Amino acid sequence: MSIMTEPLVAVLKGGPSAEREVSLSSGRECAAALRTEGFRVEEIDCGPDLATRLSEMKPDVVFNALHGRFGEDGCVQGLLEWLQIPYTHSGVLASATAMDKQRSKTVFREAGLPVLDSRIVSAELAQREHAMLPPYVVKPNNEGSSVGVYLVHEAANGPPQLAPTMPSQVMVEQFAPGRELTTAVLGTRALTVTDIYATGWYDYDAKYKPGGSRHVVPADVPEEVFEACLDYAVRAHRALGCRGLSRSDFRWDESRGLDGLILLETNTQPGMTPTSLAPEQAAHKGIGFGELCRWILEDASCGR
Repeated sequence: MSIMTEPLVAVLKGGPSAEREVSLSSGRECAAALRTEGFRVEEIDCGPDLATRLSEMKPDVVFNALHGRFGEDGCVQGLLEWLQIPYTHSGVLASATAMDKQRSKTVFREAGLPVLDSRIVSAELAQREHAMLPPYVVKPNNEGSSVGVYLVHEAANGPPQLAPTMPSQVMVEQFAPGRELTTAVLGTRALTVTDIYATGWYDYDAKYKPGGSRHVVPADVPEEVFEACLDYAVRAHRALGCRGLSRSDFRWDESRGLDGLILLETNTQPGMTPTSLAPEQAAHKGIGFGELCRWILEDASCGR
């Protein structure tokens, strides 16, 4: 996309997903940074009238700061393709595939990337009996940010009782012990590796509440594991057909060396909040937040 003098940028934020509050924060931060970079910016809290609002506003480009369903799963990308408004991050197919955890694992396996065994079952079955031998995790197949994740320990007396807000179909996934690692990819290059320390499970609160987790950048891990994270993240980004910025999450069982490194998922719309991982990695590589937002915006296009 060719950026003209002071183009009008629509920053999409909020939306109806379980990650609405995080998206509102991401949107505010990105909008402020883009204004500092000299762009005219309008923020849109997305709802059913989004197409009408965009048609009336006529922005030159959209910065997509949505997270979760609707904004990260190909839906809003399809709308923007229809309206022919250049937009940031991944396109329709890559977004939809990455958001579907089970389908993305199929893509990763075909690319030779290490993933965990998992299956899709009804929420009713997941609550009635163990869908696989514990320990395992139950979670939505198409949400992010550790929303609605249940860890079933090896000594669990029975299957988990899920919240009524859980979808009718859920993913049951083998539990991988070890450390939380993550790597962001910007364009075609991996940035670095972050080691995430949290008290207990790395859940929604650990990710987004101040003090919920501690990030070590760069991660203090063996060189072969560090390099494998960079390699796997780029390969996952390419296999899915991602564009712009993505972030791949890993578990690493250090007792098993390189064999203990597992790719969990790839996020096509990584968080852009003050505690978010991708901006932190960019800063470590000398890329300030404003510069990062500008790069993402200038990478925008249709037909992604």
